[in-house]
Amino acid sequence: MRRKSYILPIIIIAQFACTSLWFAGNAIIETLIVKTGLGIEIMGYVLSSVQFGFIIGTLVFSVFMVADRFSPSRVFMISALLASICNFTILSETISPLHLLLARFGTGFFLAGIYPVGMKIASDYYKKGLGKALGYLVGALVLGTSFPYLIDSITNTEEYSIIIKTTSLMAIIGGLLIGFLVPNGPFCEPMNTLKIKEAKDVFQLKDFKKAAIGYFGHMWELYAFWAFTPLAIKTYNQINLYSFPISLTTGIVIAFGGVSCIIGGLLSKRLGSYRVALTALLVSGIFCLISPLLFQLPAFVFIILWCIWGMAVTADSPQFSNLVAKAVPKKIKATGLTISTCIGFTISILSIELLSLLSTKISSPFLFPFLVIGPILGVYFLYQKRS
Repeated sequence: MRRKSYILPIIIIAQFACTSLWFAGNAIIETLIVKTGLGIEIMGYVLSSVQFGFIIGTLVFSVFMVADRFSPSRVFMISALLASICNFTILSETISPLHLLLARFGTGFFLAGIYPVGMKIASDYYKKGLGKALGYLVGALVLGTSFPYLIDSITNTEEYSIIIKTTSLMAIIGGLLIGFLVPNGPFCEPMNTLKIKEAKDVFQLKDFKKAAIGYFGHMWELYAFWAFTPLAIKTYNQINLYSFPISLTTGIVIAFGGVSCIIGGLLSKRLGSYRVALTALLVSGIFCLISPLLFQLPAFVFIILWCIWGMAVTADSPQFSNLVAKAVPKKIKATGLTISTCIGFTISILSIELLSLLSTKISSPFLFPFLVIGPILGVYFLYQKRS
């Protein structure tokens, strides 16, 4: 079956549109503090509830092999519609802390039918060049993640509803695009029966285990870096009496990560996913270690280096997904991707909550070296993969 040229652009657009839901709550954090009565600790709670919802969602999707047994395009579309509804409920006149956390949990739960399923759909169309395709796809995800911050930077606090309405509408459009314009790919092999044992046995595959653990190291750093970048910018402003706009700067830093995913995907065709992932982990690990020094640099140098770190911290993400996808049998590819993603996001909650706890005990510039644990773990297992 010949692959239609419009398929990948549609998947990319849909992934960008739907993953804009991810940080929609964090982008309006100041408003949510006022509406719920919670303090600054809400920053960790809002993102962790999305991550936790995503983890439970990926567990459900992987245990029941939803995207392997049913049309992944339909799974994506339905998940996008339900996620947008959960996101939209934040616009209630009154919102309790429990309501907020449940709404973000629900959004995260249905994102489990978007992010890994989107990768599954791409892998069903690309037998060769998957690393490049996933580079575009994860790049779209990262740009989608940055989008609420960019919206917030051009709206007033009183207009926070624009962020929620825009991201919800984008998710609906993205889901419909996939559901109606992207049929099952030529390499899609539906599974008619539920095979729990095959899902459990993926960790018996040597290449899968090494790629997945390398990915877990990457995930220790990634979301904590994103979640605490606004705090880093605020801290730099306070130390140096500068005035970086926090939302706009955060959005730009995350968006640069989307660009690096695309660059990494292109480089993977020449260098291979292994080398791209290893290089990105090494660079981001170095930034973790030297991060306290960055706050003493001139503003221009600080923001350039923080953006470079933002590129390094994401460039390996699609390449790990490619390594994982190649390490499992085709019939359980979605399950393998979903299981590794589920564990990776569990690890991201641990690092987010660790930094949340430490932020009350130590100076902000000294939070980020704790993220180096992830790159060290990832580099170690990637070197094991070489042997």
